[in-house]
Amino acid sequence: MLVSYKWLKELVDIDVPSADLAEKMSTTGIEVEGVEVPAEGLSKLVVGHVVSCEDVPETHLHLCQVDTGDDELRQIVCGAPNVTAGIKVIVAVPGARIADNYKIKKGKIRGMESLGMICSLQELGLPESIIPKEFSDGIQILPEDAVPGDEIFKYLDLDDEIIELSITPNRADALSMRGVAHEVAAIYGKSVNFPEKSLTENGKAASDVLEVAIESDKVYTYASRIVENVTIAPSPQWLQNKLMNAGIRPINNVVDVTNYVLLYFGQPMHAFDFDKFEGNKIVARDARDGEKLVTLDGEERDLTAEDIVITVADKPVALAGVMGGQSTEIDASSKNVVLEAAVFEGKSIRKTSGRLNLRSESSSRFEKGINYATVTEALDFAAAMLQELAGGEVLSGRVQAGHVPTEPVEVSTSLDYVNVRLGTELTFADIEDVFAKLGFGLAGNEEKFTVSVPRRRWDIAIQADLVEEIARIYGYDKLPTTLPEAAGTAGELTATQALRRKVRSIAEGAGLTEIISYALTTPEKAIEFNLAPSNITELMWPMSVERSALRQNVVSGMLDTVAYNVARKQSNVAIYEIGKVFEQKGNPKEELPTEIDTFAFAISGLVAEKDFQTQATPVDFFYAKGILELIFAKLRLDVDFVAEKGIASMHPGRTASILLDGQDIGFVGQIHPQTAKNYSVPETYVAELNLTAIEAALQPAAAFVEITKFPAVSRDIALLLDKETSHQAIVDAIESAGVKRLTAIKLFDVYAGANIEAGKKSMAYSLTFQNQADNLTDEEVAKYMEKITKALTEQVGAEVR
Repeated sequence: MLVSYKWLKELVDIDVPSADLAEKMSTTGIEVEGVEVPAEGLSKLVVGHVVSCEDVPETHLHLCQVDTGDDELRQIVCGAPNVTAGIKVIVAVPGARIADNYKIKKGKIRGMESLGMICSLQELGLPESIIPKEFSDGIQILPEDAVPGDEIFKYLDLDDEIIELSITPNRADALSMRGVAHEVAAIYGKSVNFPEKSLTENGKAASDVLEVAIESDKVYTYASRIVENVTIAPSPQWLQNKLMNAGIRPINNVVDVTNYVLLYFGQPMHAFDFDKFEGNKIVARDARDGEKLVTLDGEERDLTAEDIVITVADKPVALAGVMGGQSTEIDASSKNVVLEAAVFEGKSIRKTSGRLNLRSESSSRFEKGINYATVTEALDFAAAMLQELAGGEVLSGRVQAGHVPTEPVEVSTSLDYVNVRLGTELTFADIEDVFAKLGFGLAGNEEKFTVSVPRRRWDIAIQADLVEEIARIYGYDKLPTTLPEAAGTAGELTATQALRRKVRSIAEGAGLTEIISYALTTPEKAIEFNLAPSNITELMWPMSVERSALRQNVVSGMLDTVAYNVARKQSNVAIYEIGKVFEQKGNPKEELPTEIDTFAFAISGLVAEKDFQTQATPVDFFYAKGILELIFAKLRLDVDFVAEKGIASMHPGRTASILLDGQDIGFVGQIHPQTAKNYSVPETYVAELNLTAIEAALQPAAAFVEITKFPAVSRDIALLLDKETSHQAIVDAIESAGVKRLTAIKLFDVYAGANIEAGKKSMAYSLTFQNQADNLTDEEVAKYMEKITKALTEQVGAEVR
C-alpha cells in the first residue's frame, strides 16, 4: 500500500517528519517498508509556456520558443509528437538533473541551439505503467494555471512523500486512506477529518431503468447507482497526481473516480457503460463451466463454476471482484454509467485470481476483507464525484440486493484479564483513553467492560484482540520486561565464541574440513614452527613421549593428520582446526602458560582433478593465501603479507609472515621439503593465525552504506620493473598516490622472458575507480592515472610499457 503523506495530512491533522511517522507506525503494528520522495534527485525543473512551435523540415523535430519566467524566451528543440504552441510543459534548464542523475546541458541539434529540454514524466523517473496514456508517448502537459518559471513539483505532487506499508492479512483495514488515517489518529491522539460530498439526485428513479439480483451465496450484497449524461474527459491534475503517487495509471474521469474511491475507502468499484448493456437487469451469479469472458486487458478468460460473474442478459460482463469485461468498458463515447459496489466472498476471489494469475487492486482487497459499513457510502461518494467532475446526473435511489451487517461488534473483557496478559498495572482510565483514541465505544467498569468495535476493524472479535489493541496504542515500549524466575541467566555468545563461529563458517565455505588434534605433543614438535619459541611446558608424568609437552603451534599436529590420510591413499587433504596453543614466558614449574586461541589449516594435493576438458590444478601458495584473504575480507581487516625466511621448518622462498597493524599474527606458506619428508607428506601448504590478536583488532559492525547507482571505471597499466620488486611494494606505491576514487587494485599478469630485458619483469594491474555520488569522466580518470604513474616511477622505478 502506497500512502501519500500529503493526502494523509489532509485527513489527520499531523505535522511530524515522515521518518518519525514511519517509526511510530512500525512500532505499533503496521510495518513501513520505506519512504520515498518522487522529486529526490531532480532539480532545476520549471514550468514552461510554449509561445511558438515550428516544425523543422524533413525531421520529426520542432523548434520551440518557451517562456520559463526569464527575461527572454528560451529556444528548445523538441521531438515530442504532442508539443504545440500554447501549452504549459516541464522544462529542464541547463544544469538540471533528471532521472538517473542525468545532467542537462546546452547543446545543438541539427545545427540549432537548444537551451534546455522539454520533459516527459518518464524522463523524470516515473515508471511507464503509471503515466497517463495521453502522455505516454510524448511530453507531459501541465495545467493551464501553472505559472512559467515555477518549480513543477507542486503541480505534479512530486514533492510528496510516499510511505510504503507492508500490510499483513489481519490489518487489511489499512488498505485504504481512511483506514490509515484512523490508525495514525490513534497513534497521535488526533481526530480524523473526512470530507463529505453532497449528492443531488434528479427526479428519475434508478429502479425504473435497472434491476439487480443475486443468485450466488458467494455474493453478500450488490449495490449500484446510475449516472447519466457524463462527459468523458481527463481527470483534473490533483486526481491524476493522487493516483500516480499510489501506483495507478490515470485513464479518464469516470475510471479515475472508481480508483480514487478504492484508495480512499478501500472499497473496490467498477463502472459499466450502461448503453452497452443488452438488458436492464444485472445478475450476480456463479459462472458456468465453459463460459468465457474477455476482460479489460484484452485476454479471453475460461471460467469455471468456482468463479463469480456479473451478467446482463445472462452474458458475463465482469469477473466479480477481479476485473471488468471489455464489452461494457467506459470509453470516450460513453454517456450513461452504472456504478457498482459489492461485497464478494474473499475465498472465492482468491481462488479465481490465483487460477487465472490475475491479481488486481480490487481482488487483493476482497481477499483480505473490506469495511461493510461504508459500501453504500463509497457508492454515493463516487456518484457525487462523477456529478462534480463529469457533469453527470444521478438518478434517484440505489438499486441494491443482499445485505451485510453494519452495526458495531461488541467484545467484552475485564481489566484484570488485560493486566495479567500484559504484565501491566493499567487503570480503567488508561483503557478508556486507549479506546477513545481508536474511536471505539466503551461501556462498563474495570470488572467487566464491553467495547463496540466499528466494522472498519473486522480483525477484532475476541478478548485477545482487545488486549493487542491496548498494547499497541499504550506502547509496546512501555510494557514491563522481566527475566524468567530461574537460577540461570539469559545467554549469548561471547566475542571469542562469535569469532570462532564466523571463522569456522568461512573456512568450511572455502572447502576445509574441521579436525581436532592433540594439545600434547613431543618437545621438538611443540616449538617446531615458531619463529620465537617460548619455554616448553612439559608434563611431570606423561603417558608417552609423543604426548609430553603442551603445543606452541597447531601445524605440527595437523601434519600428522595429513600423513595419516596420505598413507591411506587420501592425497587431497584440506583441513583446519581452531584450538589453543600455550605460550610460556616464565618458569614452567611455577607459572601457568598463556592460552592463545589459534586458527590453522593444512592443504595438500589437487584443488581440481583432471578430466577430459581441464588439467589437474594442484594446491599452491596463492591458493592458501587466498583462503586467508577471504577470512580477512569477511572480518574487515587489512593485513600485510611479508616474505619470511626465519621459520626453519618452512620453505624459505614460499613463506610469508602476516602483519596486522605491524603486529605479527601468523604465517602462511609451504612446509620445507625436508620437513615434508620427515612427516611423510607430499608438498603441503599451511597457515596459522593468532585469533586472540585478531579478536582484539575487530571493529564494531559497519553501518549500512547504500549501494551506489554510479558505474565503476577500470584502467589497465603494465609496468616494467626490477625482478626483485614485490607486489606489495607496487600496491604501496599506488596507494601512496592518494587517489580517493581508487577502489580496487588487481594484479592480472606477470611475465619475464623473451622480449623482456634480463633482470626485469612485467607486471600488469587493473585499477578500478568509482565515485559514490556522481559519474566519473574520462578527464578525471586520466588525472588519477597520471598521479599513480608518477608515484610508481618515483618509488619503485617502474616504467609504463
